[in-house]
Amino acid sequence: MIATCNDVTRLPPEFSRAERFDGCFFLDLPLEAERQAIWELYLSQFALDASQRLPTDTDWTGAEIRACCRLAALLDLPLVAAAENIVPVARTAAESVTRLRSWAGGRCLDAARGGIYRGPAGEPQKTARRVRRDPSNN
Repeated sequence: MIATCNDVTRLPPEFSRAERFDGCFFLDLPLEAERQAIWELYLSQFALDASQRLPTDTDWTGAEIRACCRLAALLDLPLVAAAENIVPVARTAAESVTRLRSWAGGRCLDAARGGIYRGPAGEPQKTARRVRRDPSNN
C-alpha cells in the first residue's frame, strides 16, 4: 500500500495501522545536488540561459525553483530578479516544516540519504524534553 501526504495527522484511519506499511519514508527539502538537477531541468524546460547566475535557493522546494524559472520566462527577467517574488514554504510555514521534521526523526526512513531519517543534514532530532528530578536544579 502506498500513501503520500504532507501531514501525517491527516491520513485516513485505515493508514494508522503500522503493519500495513513496509516502510514510512520521509522526503525532506532537496539537498544542494538535488536542487542543481532541478534547476537544470527547469532552465531547459523554460528555454532560459543556463549560464546566468542562480539565486540563493537554500530551503527551496522543486516547485519554488519551477516558479522562479516560470516567472523569469514570462516576465523576461534574470533568475535573480524573478527570485525576489519567491517566498519558500520553509519560511512561510517554518513551524509546520520543523514539526514535520521533528515527527519524522527516528520514525521514518530517509528517502534521499537512506537509513533512518535524522533531520536536515543528518542532525539528530529532539524527541522529548529532559526533566531533571534533582530539586537542587531549580
